[in-house]
Amino acid sequence: MRPTQDISQRSRPLVSLATTLCTALVFFAAACGTNGEAASTNTNRGPGGGLGGPGGGPGGGGPSPVEIATVERTSLARTSVVTGQLAPIQAVSVNSQVAGALLTVNVEEGSRVSRGDVLAEIDPRELTAQVRAAEASLALARSNAERAQTLHAAKVITTAEHDRDQTALTAAEATLSQLKTRLEFTRVVAPISGVVTQRLVRAGDIVGGQTPMFTVADVSTLVTLLPVSELEVPLLRAGSTVPVTVDALGQSVSGRIRRIFPAADSANRLVPVEVAIAGNAIAGLRPGYTVRATLRLDERQGVLVVPTRAVVGAAGAHSVYVVRDGRAERRRVRVGADLDGRTEVIEGVAFGDSVITTGNALLRDGAQVKIVQPLSPEAPSAARPVPTAGARP
Repeated sequence: MRPTQDISQRSRPLVSLATTLCTALVFFAAACGTNGEAASTNTNRGPGGGLGGPGGGPGGGGPSPVEIATVERTSLARTSVVTGQLAPIQAVSVNSQVAGALLTVNVEEGSRVSRGDVLAEIDPRELTAQVRAAEASLALARSNAERAQTLHAAKVITTAEHDRDQTALTAAEATLSQLKTRLEFTRVVAPISGVVTQRLVRAGDIVGGQTPMFTVADVSTLVTLLPVSELEVPLLRAGSTVPVTVDALGQSVSGRIRRIFPAADSANRLVPVEVAIAGNAIAGLRPGYTVRATLRLDERQGVLVVPTRAVVGAAGAHSVYVVRDGRAERRRVRVGADLDGRTEVIEGVAFGDSVITTGNALLRDGAQVKIVQPLSPEAPSAARPVPTAGARP
């Protein structure tokens, strides 16, 4: 038993050494494999830092896919949205001219009327009797005046007596005319053509003088008064077209600046600007609807614009990529206003140039590009590809 134990004790250092050598070989092999993969990866990198051959875009070995848009020449303006309320261009309150009981009321809210249509009738019997009495008085006064004329010519009566009878005739004529006018007032008529927007009385009501009865509005043209800042009013012109959005209908119609008021409100320094909507544009509109008018300020014509996403770089170092002969050409540009997803370009591009709108974030000057269709089918027409000489399909 003792020799066996000695042999086992002597073999333990050899086993430990063998285990250590195996572990070292495993780590060495792993390290060599990692370095080899890194070297292989570096070998496949292009000059731009991405995988692929020379001249490729980031992460690929061929031309970079991009979307383009054409530099357009259009009008450009700063916009201001102002809220207002629609109202008829003219609304007239119809009041009673004489007192009496209402015999009939012929209209109600929503009734369309023409000028002169009878809206209601007031009992005319009392005034009719007064007219007949005035007619009798006029006949007597005319007879007396004629007799006085004959007697004065024969020098039977004095001039004073003649003048008295002539004056009585004139007064009787005036009284009859006044009563006839009041009798006509028993027929309440529409002063303008339009729509009855209010009816405040019913048949059988007793009305006095100047009692409000109806409101008739001309809705052939609707207007809205917009409170506009005194700083923006000088940029507006009467007759200019204004897009008006009607929230109740979810649609936009075309309006026109009808007039600009001459004075500002002393409390808020806002100037009323009246915008009119007429013709077919008023279909479905009603007085009282809330609207939002978009005023175009400082409008300029013939401005070069590109989609805002085509402009890259920080402020003061803006640039765009123009596709020329299948390659991206970086151009420094000077930009102006940025409105509604479009940016004004003052210098750096020309009308008709094709600028890259998508895929320009990682491009470099001179990189090969491939023009592709926009991913979204609802992309604006300005972003559709335009054939470029030398571009690869």
